Amino acid sequence: MIAATRRNSPGADRRGAGHASCHHGEILQGVFLDAAGRRCAGLVTLPMSGPGSRAEFTRRPGTPPERLTVRPADRTKAARAAALAVEECALRCGEPPCGGELRISGDIPVGLGMGSSTSDVIAVVRAVADSYGIRLPAAAVARLAVRAELACDPLMLDARPVLFAQREGRVLEVLGHRLPSLVVVGCTLGGGAPVDTLSLPAREYDDHDVRAFERLRVLLRRAVTTGDAALLGRVATASARRGQRLLRHPEFDALVGIARRLGAVGVQIAHSGAVAGLLLDAAAPGLRHRVRGCLRALEGEGIPATHTFTTFPTTKESPSGPAHRGGHRPTGPDTPRRPARLSAL
Repeated sequence: MIAATRRNSPGADRRGAGHASCHHGEILQGVFLDAAGRRCAGLVTLPMSGPGSRAEFTRRPGTPPERLTVRPADRTKAARAAALAVEECALRCGEPPCGGELRISGDIPVGLGMGSSTSDVIAVVRAVADSYGIRLPAAAVARLAVRAELACDPLMLDARPVLFAQREGRVLEVLGHRLPSLVVVGCTLGGGAPVDTLSLPAREYDDHDVRAFERLRVLLRRAVTTGDAALLGRVATASARRGQRLLRHPEFDALVGIARRLGAVGVQIAHSGAVAGLLLDAAAPGLRHRVRGCLRALEGEGIPATHTFTTFPTTKESPSGPAHRGGHRPTGPDTPRRPARLSAL
């Protein structure tokens, strides 16, 4: 449903705001079969509230569309997203595309596999749409995000766990209503160094790999449907092990050992970054003691701990500005992009 209210007089500059959250890497990532039996890359991310990207777009009606300024100037993917979003929104509103000014801020660490670039892109698309007084459907936002950065995370969707084809911008399967209740003790591997996914060797998946990923998909669906935290932990750990074939984090075995010793249900890692997490069943007895034990064990292994968070956030993420009303948080002040690390707990 697209709202088309106008808040400004014709010809006036129009400002819009947008926000997008991040994630904490993947629970499952691999190659799966779609409804037509075709192979496609897919992933299930672990949502994380808190850090996010914010964008403000001031539209200048009557100016040529190439007159688009972006701050910071190095956000090339966000700039492409803005141009594509202007073209899309202008078409929907029956107006000619125009230029404008875009400002982006946020506090998502870069290079850890938390979806910082997708968060920027989605915040920008939402800000542009807000400047037109409309709200784009999630499918349209996903399509624009893929065009802007070739592959994207499902941050434009709600918190429902979905298997998402990141290179096509479409949902392969909604796995259920919500993830089982987990506490995630976050950390960074590899010293928190960014992972250049484009430099990793390409991996060819055969029929055996696809069957293995499909089995994990079935198990994850069951874990979500039944609220089985232990089963989800098994799936995440199995997926993380497969990811190690490319990432080769030297601390991975130590992380798995900590999980086993302290009763965590499993581990998860970002398949395109260095962020990782110990997964604890939120209903398990002695949860506080387990969390403290995990933090001490990570310190003992020299693995930097970051955020501890849950899969049942108590606050709702804000997608955007006035065209996205409903208890959303206002856009925050400009904040420079942080280096590739998370603040310690």
